[in-house]
Amino acid sequence: MEKTYYCIGMMSGTSLDGVDLVHARITSGAEYAFEILACKTYAYPEKWLSKLKDAFSKSAREFQELDRTYGCYLGKLVRQFRKEFEVSNVDFIASHGHTIFHQPDKHFTLQIGCGAEIARTTGCVVIADFRTQDVAMGGQGAPLVPIGDALLFSDYTYCLNLGGFANISFEKNGVRKAFDLCPVNSVLNFYANQIGLDFDDKGQLAARGKVATPLLDALNSVPFYRFPPPKSLGFEFVASKILPLMDSFSLSTEDLLCTFVEHVAFQVSKELVSLGDSKVLVTGGGAYHAFLMERIQAHTEVVLVLPSSQLVEFKEALIFGLLGLLKLEDKPNCLQSVTGAFKDHSSGKVEWP
Repeated sequence: MEKTYYCIGMMSGTSLDGVDLVHARITSGAEYAFEILACKTYAYPEKWLSKLKDAFSKSAREFQELDRTYGCYLGKLVRQFRKEFEVSNVDFIASHGHTIFHQPDKHFTLQIGCGAEIARTTGCVVIADFRTQDVAMGGQGAPLVPIGDALLFSDYTYCLNLGGFANISFEKNGVRKAFDLCPVNSVLNFYANQIGLDFDDKGQLAARGKVATPLLDALNSVPFYRFPPPKSLGFEFVASKILPLMDSFSLSTEDLLCTFVEHVAFQVSKELVSLGDSKVLVTGGGAYHAFLMERIQAHTEVVLVLPSSQLVEFKEALIFGLLGLLKLEDKPNCLQSVTGAFKDHSSGKVEWP
């Protein structure tokens, strides 16, 4: 029996470009279908950019306060979104929150944005904190989007997301596999920020640079890339492994960006095996990086497909809406084959207004 839900999905990525909000209609039945009804990214004001960038150094008390106030902030964004797009029908809100720490090898992960505060501020049912349970069950707590790839985008051989980090999702022998590949915008934006830019628009700066082979070889030799899945990345990896390595080379910003783009292209393309008519759905901000897309295509024969701008930018927020729905239906939304948890399970904490 089919049932229709109206939800708001929220996502904040490690690249700190803002909070993505999607109002979607999702039909649940023998198969799942969706329609995006409204969507918008709300850029972070400078106050919140500073708070989130400095979060690593907070005390336990300060973390609790940040979790609460950030939840209030997200709730107010939902209210603003609903007013702006005249959204009246909302069965629930599903919020990813913002990742501060992610170290599943040490059995912890932290996404701030208190679900109870979002529920209180909006008057809606909220599902949040999707990663903690999976880590407690021995999983990576990431990636979480692949269940949505399987249920909503099964027409594609691969689903590739190029956000703060690159991750890939695909079916192998009837089992969904997915894992993080490498950093992307978390590094590219860092160096663009250093010269006063929010990001390298279409990769124009990177395209003007030259590949520094010694740095490229050093990046490709980082041990993470030899680890088998399941595996996932957090900003700690960028801060402790990637940025110090790149800064140890005396290179121009253009050459740093160009070399890192080549690194991403290599790490991504080695996972894209051509299987007949292989199509790759590419989403995330990196899909707009024309030079990166050109370099990935140069390394592989698969067909890279860029969908509508709505899906490029809001696919993850949409799928978090689906994760919330699966939680309410008490169906698995975390896959053992993806995260490495000891079983499939239904994750997330439900908060009532």
